[in-house]
Amino acid sequence: MKILRSFTAIACLQVLLFGLSAKAEPVKIIFDTDITGDVDDVLALAMLHTLADRGHCELLGVTVSKSHPLTGPFVDAVNTMYGRPDLPIGIAPHAPPRDSRYLSLVEEKTPAGEWLYPHDLRSNTDTPTALQLFRRILAAQPDHSVVIVQVGLGFNVAELLESPPDAESSLDGKSLVRQKVRLLSIMAGRFQHKNPKNRFLEANVRNHLPSMKTVAADWPQEVPAIWSGFEIGIAVPYPRESVHHDFSYQKPHLVKEAYLAHSGPEHDRPTWDLTSVLYAVWPKRGYFDLSQPGQVIVEKDGYTRFEPSAEGRDRYLKMRPEQVERVREALVQLVSQPPQS
Repeated sequence: MKILRSFTAIACLQVLLFGLSAKAEPVKIIFDTDITGDVDDVLALAMLHTLADRGHCELLGVTVSKSHPLTGPFVDAVNTMYGRPDLPIGIAPHAPPRDSRYLSLVEEKTPAGEWLYPHDLRSNTDTPTALQLFRRILAAQPDHSVVIVQVGLGFNVAELLESPPDAESSLDGKSLVRQKVRLLSIMAGRFQHKNPKNRFLEANVRNHLPSMKTVAADWPQEVPAIWSGFEIGIAVPYPRESVHHDFSYQKPHLVKEAYLAHSGPEHDRPTWDLTSVLYAVWPKRGYFDLSQPGQVIVEKDGYTRFEPSAEGRDRYLKMRPEQVERVREALVQLVSQPPQS
């Protein structure tokens, strides 16, 4: 009996030690963003840096799917603030243009004439194109290892899918995705309607309909796609109290000032893009439920329709009332954590 108890104790200790040592590998992420109009892209990028600081993800690069002359410098300033000044950035030169309320922050200077928010990328023309960066990163990664977080237009991902072999890879775009990507976490569409007759046209879809139709139709069936619909992010607004109080460790703080420039001090902004990041890095922590498998269809007017199918590639996020506060707390902690560098 003593021997049995000893073996049991040893086995329990081995399980405990294995659990402590078997930390999951960081999730390899390419962040594809239309960081121009809404500010949730900025919060999502800050969140990715925090998750990287904690060892839960490896941020491989940032690609931008809308056109504005300050997107590259602004992203570089955020990356620099979080200690990753050399993180690759790719810009789509022919993407649809978009004005911004906050990108101009990157041009502000101190009284001494230095950048208020340090960065060394001066022009989008000094970056590779988004397509070049996508193909370069994917070609260099292990098979079935990369998660693409797409939180804007489908422009860059559609270009990737339609791309021919080139100097970066001998594979065409769909084959490259099929070989290197294990998940697409995408913020787009709407899938849970209180009124089924309401043909709600979500912005990431309707603002460049051809590319999102390509993503929905041509994304390889072998690679799962998880869609965070409009209804998820709007159910978890980012609290203004956090904006007021949780960024005081650095003044001025680029993320806070971008939020205020976009939304003002009295608005709780929906967390659309952040929810796709949260699922991409922590899919098994119970923050969300998933729909049954199926296929997302983007119709000609931009309406997103979900067709259930046992062998379907797609699922969409669902969230019960008791999950809302867990998600909000996780997002606030991850967005507002000081850089670790």
